[in-house]
Amino acid sequence: MTTVDTRDYYADLGVPRNARREEVRRAYRTLARLHHPDVSREPGAEERFKRIAEAYRVLSDPRRRRDYDATQAAADDWLGSLFQRGGPGPAAAPGRQAPGPQRRQPPYNQPGPRDQAAPGDPTGPADQTGARDRSAPRDGKGSRDRTGPRGRAGADNQAELAVSVEDAYRGGRRTITLPGPTGRPRQYTVDIPAGVADRQRVRLAGQGWPGTGGGPDGDLYLVVRLSPHPRYRVRGRDILVELPVTPWEAALGAPVRVQTPAGPVRLDVPPGSSSGRRLRLPELGLPNPRGAAGDLYAKVRIVVPPDLSERERRLYAELAAASTTDPRSPA
Repeated sequence: MTTVDTRDYYADLGVPRNARREEVRRAYRTLARLHHPDVSREPGAEERFKRIAEAYRVLSDPRRRRDYDATQAAADDWLGSLFQRGGPGPAAAPGRQAPGPQRRQPPYNQPGPRDQAAPGDPTGPADQTGARDRSAPRDGKGSRDRTGPRGRAGADNQAELAVSVEDAYRGGRRTITLPGPTGRPRQYTVDIPAGVADRQRVRLAGQGWPGTGGGPDGDLYLVVRLSPHPRYRVRGRDILVELPVTPWEAALGAPVRVQTPAGPVRLDVPPGSSSGRRLRLPELGLPNPRGAAGDLYAKVRIVVPPDLSERERRLYAELAAASTTDPRSPA
């Protein structure tokens, strides 16, 4: 029985699954400075720092990382079972076709042998197995044989699937149209489960280029890409949003409304909050099908009224005369 690790170390560090060791090291150092319990006053900082340190311990060690990636492949197969494949249909919003960096794909009218994943490829595609694929012979690594009595298997194809932050949070449906094996458009409808991550690969078995000599068809891989958002920035499973506040709200403290992918929520701004302060809303980031959800961080940004009334100007002048604060003085 295979044991699947439910922690997503790549999401904990906010790096892609093909990140180099130097990228892993830089991400760890950045997050460690932000969440170290001696520095951060946010609730749960110590526990979050432990998660970051554990992720770095595994991903920075080549042997541990290989073992971890092997267990994640099983979890990706489970996630892929949540997706549903649509059949042929009329044209819809086109999907952008993008050959994978580790695969070489022939055109549809030139079928060839299927590529295997490059050694060390940790992306772990989610498997969306079709009925006609279930009887295909597989080797010890879980991929179909390239040759045999059934002929030669077709090549794989790959395309990108744009997903909004809101759909990644709630789940949703996307439909793309790609050229089919005969050159005619073919429509694919995909149900996206809540918590799908950037660069997650979804495998549609048997939907790639056709095989020859009775061999099985190749697969189609849809690579999830989170679309840029005007309000949210995503780092791993954490979400960062700017929180505009007035000078008096920042100085005195105030309850304010923060827009999140789950809807507006109330947040109490502590007194004396300066621009740049991050206020943590635990587990309001992207869900995680394998573990704890990410957090949402509201970054305070003080907004000064552009046009002051005479009374406001007079009150600000009184405050300036009464205040002894000098933000430019050395600490």
